[in-house]
Amino acid sequence: MTTDDDCIMDWFGSTHEVSSRRYNGRYGGRTASMGTILPSTSSITRREIESIDRAIAISFADERRGNHVINEVFQVKEDERLARALQESLKLGEPSPWNRNVSGSCYNENNHPRCDVCKNFIRKNTAGVVVYKAHPFWGQKYCAYHEHDGTTRCCSCERMESKETRYVALGDGRKLCLECIDSAVMDTTECQPLYNDIQKFYESMGMKVEQKIPLLLVERQALNEAMNGETNGHYHMPETRGLCLSEEQTISTVSRQPRTGIGMNWAPNMRREPYKLTRICEVTAILILHGLPRLLTGTILAHEMMHAWLRLNEYVALRQDVEEGICQVVAHMWLTSQMGSISGQGKRFALEKKLAEFFKYQIESDQSPVYGNGFRAGHRAVVKHGLQKTLYNIRSTGNFPF
Repeated sequence: MTTDDDCIMDWFGSTHEVSSRRYNGRYGGRTASMGTILPSTSSITRREIESIDRAIAISFADERRGNHVINEVFQVKEDERLARALQESLKLGEPSPWNRNVSGSCYNENNHPRCDVCKNFIRKNTAGVVVYKAHPFWGQKYCAYHEHDGTTRCCSCERMESKETRYVALGDGRKLCLECIDSAVMDTTECQPLYNDIQKFYESMGMKVEQKIPLLLVERQALNEAMNGETNGHYHMPETRGLCLSEEQTISTVSRQPRTGIGMNWAPNMRREPYKLTRICEVTAILILHGLPRLLTGTILAHEMMHAWLRLNEYVALRQDVEEGICQVVAHMWLTSQMGSISGQGKRFALEKKLAEFFKYQIESDQSPVYGNGFRAGHRAVVKHGLQKTLYNIRSTGNFPF
């Protein structure tokens, strides 16, 4: 049985466009727009009812002869249904479906956006306007106040945690969504195959890293401590996720322990172990935050390895935007190569491809003067001159070639 609310959804969701075209939205001298209360039909005489019926019948015949409707069969059925509903409502002395104030649940469902975080209808401001935030890549819509109410963001993909899902705590204040943790690299041992792949990627570009550089996956606190102890470090973003060290330090690295818990919404226990770094060349180690998806971990690693390559090949005293820019260019190149190798069917492959597109988007849309502008200048140079000529120009002039 159709409820009143179903009727509202049906009339305005399916036939409003048709009826407004044919009748110009007018009945009884007033425009029939959403939210308008029209005059009651209880006072209309039988003669007026018959006149309405004749007018509708003439309208049907005129349109069939003129072929004004793209899909005639569908349109006639819709018009006939509209006529019957209007006639029955007039005979029974009940308000027509047009005569409803559509400020109820059906109007909200069709026209008022819900917050993807709290799942409530997004509030109107004092001016009566619905205002919300939306992620520029994912399109996730949310109430503006969620940016300041402590709502968790995934430290990888930036999507906000909704009330229907729970993110996984990594133990150092960061959280991951369930989609990102599916391919998360949790410790140094897990990262070794990825490290080997990126070394081969560098070799394929004629940029073999000769020295064996230790790679360590660490927690946020250990990374920040190492960064603070680096007296000759390079520029860092506010949220540092990787570091190329050139100082002798003792670093607290992490290793995975047997997992505890049931289901996907949990994280493994991690053991912290001290690792003494000894300086045998200009680079002592590369540190990467643990717990990030494979593609993001690889992107950060490719960036930090470029810092190592520059130091080992005596690219010294480079301007920050030039050094960070060329490191971002190489990271972008590696990520692009990985996107070309993602193939297969199913949800997992689709998710991996979408994450790769997002990480690439992050690099390309970065608005910071050092990372963002540096990447765009470096990318233009590499596209025009190639990587090797760009590196030669950086070594000889300290700038990207024009």
